[in-house]
Amino acid sequence: MSATLQMIFSNAEGRNSTISVTDPDPALSTLDVQEVMDAVITGNVFETTGGDLISKVRAQVVTRTVDVLGEF
Repeated sequence: MSATLQMIFSNAEGRNSTISVTDPDPALSTLDVQEVMDAVITGNVFETTGGDLISKVRAQVVTRTVDVLGEF
């Protein structure tokens, strides 16, 4: 099973932009992620087509399981 942390932000045009991190530490807390998201907004280091990232929308961990039926 693989996991991806998705940090979703609102940009200057009001659209959502997502930054994804594969295999996040399972011990991450909500507070840890909030601090990182705040630093991303404050640092203004990411460009989006909709302008600067201006606010946090949501953070979520998405897990995925792949069952291989066969390799040919």
